[in-house]
Amino acid sequence: METERFLSRLAEDFRISLPDLRGLIGHFHREMARGLAGEESSLKMIPAFVGRPTGKEKGDFLALDLGGTNLRVLAVGLNGNGNASADAVERFVIPPALMSGAGQKLFDFMADCVKIFGQNHAISARRFQDIAFTFSFPVEQLAIASGRLNGWTKGFTATGVVGCDVVRLLCNALERKDLGFIHVAALTNDTVGTLAAGSYADPACDMGVILGTGTNACYPEKIPRIHKISELAPAGDEMIINMEWGNFDKVAGNRYDQLLDDASSNPGRQRFEKMVSGMYIGELARIILVEMMAQGHLFQGAKSLAFAEAYSLTAKQMALTARGGDFFADFGLADCSAADSKIAGEICRIVSRRSARLAAAAIAAVVSWRDAALDGRHVIAGDGSLLEKYPGFQEAMQEALRELYGEQAARIIIQPVHDGSGIGAAIIAAVAGSGQAK
Repeated sequence: METERFLSRLAEDFRISLPDLRGLIGHFHREMARGLAGEESSLKMIPAFVGRPTGKEKGDFLALDLGGTNLRVLAVGLNGNGNASADAVERFVIPPALMSGAGQKLFDFMADCVKIFGQNHAISARRFQDIAFTFSFPVEQLAIASGRLNGWTKGFTATGVVGCDVVRLLCNALERKDLGFIHVAALTNDTVGTLAAGSYADPACDMGVILGTGTNACYPEKIPRIHKISELAPAGDEMIINMEWGNFDKVAGNRYDQLLDDASSNPGRQRFEKMVSGMYIGELARIILVEMMAQGHLFQGAKSLAFAEAYSLTAKQMALTARGGDFFADFGLADCSAADSKIAGEICRIVSRRSARLAAAAIAAVVSWRDAALDGRHVIAGDGSLLEKYPGFQEAMQEALRELYGEQAARIIIQPVHDGSGIGAAIIAAVAGSGQAK
């Protein structure tokens, strides 16, 4: 009975009701308006200085994608008929020492990877004189190929980068590695790339969303509504806005959220991301498991160090419970009871369900900002492991959308887009070269 009461309280702590969903949408709209006006806001609403593609862009491009602990280099071909292909792809693991060391060494490593890629795939690097740089960290974009890093996330702390133009740092590294003939045509992030990849293939695509290790979103905004950059507006009637919605801070957290935030490397920041993204939902579940063990609700009260290490439980392991399994063997607890497995599964369901409902409300906020009556069809280009690999996650999102909009929710279509951070970046570079960017 004590265990049941604990789980009941936990479900209430993580519950997102229909009034909560509606209230969150209102908060999002107010923060969006402030961000677009250049006022203080938890949503940075960063102009990407580029619009959506037409689907007719063509050419061959390199793409360099730094989105987390892996770096990718790609050769991308665009055929001008809405079809894009990654003709060659190579992945490199970022050494932990470079994530926390001198920034110049990190960028030199990236330039080395570009050189190795050309050698490994027998690609004449001089054929690819334009490279798109996907840099999926909070950046204040200054132009289509210029942006200052506002602050590291995802465990990076490399020195000498925050406050600097990351394109200039990459160009300097390319020069040092005798690759100065390569021109950085566009700076983007995985979210903008995902929207570009989605809208290149489908003109109805009007939002890009990442739901993976981190979370973010972007959408095309009408230029007259972007008050803070009116004098810098590119040709056309819209510009993609990178929301950086991971920093949205108008959602009331619970005591587990506070424990996670207090112990994080960036307390007080990325509050929405810490409730939604794959990097953090495992940690929330771990904190709850540790508390339940301490209170004797799990593993017969045994004092175990199995879950003592922060971030040792991942969203990928949580997903096992949604398939009827558990993750105990990974922590040396293979002989645990079916009751323990059921409790762990319920914890993971409660935490992941809140994540999905919050993500759905945020998507609804952006869609309703563009189309208050939900008159049109809206395709959401989505990427990330939660969206694609966590059983039941999309269904929980769609349930929340139905609560908000009833039958009209069918007009919001979440379409997984693969490799937006690579192929999409190349599309952005093509758009930049076509004169639709500034």
